[in-house]
Order: sequence, then C-alpha cells, then structure tokens
Amino acid sequence: MHSFPTHILFPALTPKPVSLPLFSGKVSAGFPSPADDYIEKTLDLNELLIQKPAATFFVRAEGESMLGAGIHPNDILVVDRSLEPVPGRIVICALNGELVVKRLKRQTGQWLLGSENPAYRDIVLLEELEVVIWGVVTSVIHPV
Repeated sequence: MHSFPTHILFPALTPKPVSLPLFSGKVSAGFPSPADDYIEKTLDLNELLIQKPAATFFVRAEGESMLGAGIHPNDILVVDRSLEPVPGRIVICALNGELVVKRLKRQTGQWLLGSENPAYRDIVLLEELEVVIWGVVTSVIHPV
C-alpha cells in the first residue's frame, strides 16, 4: 500500500486568471506536419482543471500502484470532493489513517480498492478496515 504525503494543497480562493494561447492545430506524435499559425482561443488552466473550487484539492502521488491509470510518482492529482465515488472512479481515501489512491471497484457483492499495476493486489474492504473516501480524482498533472 502506498501513501501520500500528509500535506494537501488547495486551489486559491480567488485564483488569478492566467490565459495562455491554445493553438487550433493538433501536434503530430508521428511525422512532422505543417503547423497552423493562428491561435484558436486562450485557455485558463483553472477553468480546465477545476470545476468546483470549494470542493477541490490537490495531492501529490507517491508509489507505483496506479501506473496503469497514468498516475506516476510525484504527479499532482486534482481531487473533487463533490463527486460521487462510484465503482470505476479513481478515489483518494484514508485507509486505516493512511491516504491512498485506488480505483473503486465492486465485484461479487464486495467493495475493493483496486491497483492499476499487476505487482500490487487489490484491497478488499472488510468491516474491520476504517475507510473514508475523501474525493474523486478528476485530473492528473504529469510532468514529462
């Protein structure tokens, strides 16, 4: 089981808009193609990543149990506390006091916290475990 650092980051109450150019052309990941030389619009990352500021927080990932979901060590996860934690969603939860990120699953009547790496086992949520779901991961900020 991999944990998160104990510090949680929250978005600014009144974020300063930072409008960056969004080019209308797409970037080829294969062979080069001519680029479009005009800007479609501007993009504010707050608008893109944060739907409900009062219910949103950020946390930095640690460990490799969620690599298959595109979550790597040191990625920043955007978490929305207002979303319903339904099966299939990736959630942040306190499991016996330790923060973890896992995919919420329901199989044969049992709730599970699923890993996205075959080297890690899913966690069956038994009655003796203390589990508190803090929120649903909505985005991953991943440096390249």
